[in-house]
Amino acid sequence: MSTQPSGKEDKTRSGDQDLEERSLQILYEVVSSINTAHGLDDLLTRFMYTFKRITQSRATAIWVSQQSGQMELSASSGIDEAMILPDRQDVRRCLYERAATEGKIWVETDLKKCEKIAGSRFFDEAQTGMVAVPMRYRGKVTGVINLFMDSELIEQIASLKPLLTSIAHHLSIAIERYHNDDIYRQHLIKDERTRIAHELHDSLAQTLASLRFQVRVLDETLHQGDESTTWQQLERIENSLDEANTELRGLIANFRAPTYDQNLVGSIEKVVSQFRNETHIKTYLQKEWSNTALSRESETQILRIIQEALWNIRKHSDAKTVRIMLKDDINGKCHILIEDDGIGINKKIYGSPGEHIGLTIMQERASHLGGTLRVESEPGEGTRIVLEIKQPEVQSKPS
Repeated sequence: MSTQPSGKEDKTRSGDQDLEERSLQILYEVVSSINTAHGLDDLLTRFMYTFKRITQSRATAIWVSQQSGQMELSASSGIDEAMILPDRQDVRRCLYERAATEGKIWVETDLKKCEKIAGSRFFDEAQTGMVAVPMRYRGKVTGVINLFMDSELIEQIASLKPLLTSIAHHLSIAIERYHNDDIYRQHLIKDERTRIAHELHDSLAQTLASLRFQVRVLDETLHQGDESTTWQQLERIENSLDEANTELRGLIANFRAPTYDQNLVGSIEKVVSQFRNETHIKTYLQKEWSNTALSRESETQILRIIQEALWNIRKHSDAKTVRIMLKDDINGKCHILIEDDGIGINKKIYGSPGEHIGLTIMQERASHLGGTLRVESEPGEGTRIVLEIKQPEVQSKPS
């Protein structure tokens, strides 16, 4: 004999369906708020008011775990924050520690325990309790949500526990995403600052250093009374000032060092010619370079490495002869050699603060290219800098 469900069972099922539909609607709102929030503060604010609405809470507080492992108050509404200032760690722990430690929803029907620690009441209403909802991400508690509610409402909280757990999980995922985005942004900022520092060092700083060198030569020329050479040197200084001004404008406009309009070989030829004219060092450029096409970024990095190597030769080597060799093959392997017959690298000087920045930057540039840079030097035997890179995306230009 079949039995018909009683009216009470029908009412229970109907209530469960209503709660399920309400929960799905709330979860939809939660997901929508994640996608439309303008930053973490806005996201937490949206979540707080969602929690307050569905639980009819008097107040809410959201605690988020920091890298130090300590919970910090990230957002609150309706609670006197003077009672939970950072110097009141005992009060703070009373609000979140049980849920954080056990990893499950913790319910207190009143706040007497925490109020005793705080030395005063949180709310004027006597019958106020607390629900602490842990936020979990990949099995780890990443924060706790406090809901301060009337005691009579807390007695009905059991039916909302699955929904609260689900919302807390969504919030933990969203917070983690914002943290990851923030870390990524910090890395981008750091990389950009490093890149700008490198470009300043490789462009404007070198031009100003060249000007200083030229002024010293001019001073010597003036003492010799050679009028013709003096005018030539003044013209060089004027050209260098124009170049520095152009580079500075380029940096301001583009936040990057200006690049030459020629291809890589043409740009290197211009750099070598300028070096040869300013230093009067015998400089030979050997080119075994095919029509291999490198990316613009790769060409810029290679050019900067050569510029830095030549600047170090000018500043430190006392060289009489310099040789630069460019060589590549059809497989995209690039070999660049810069060598001089100078005094070599003084390891003591190289190891001192500030003196090794140029070589360090060259190493970083080579690494960015996915290549290797070797510095071979012995006192009195000159210096060899060898850059080797393999460009997987290299394509041959049509002849």
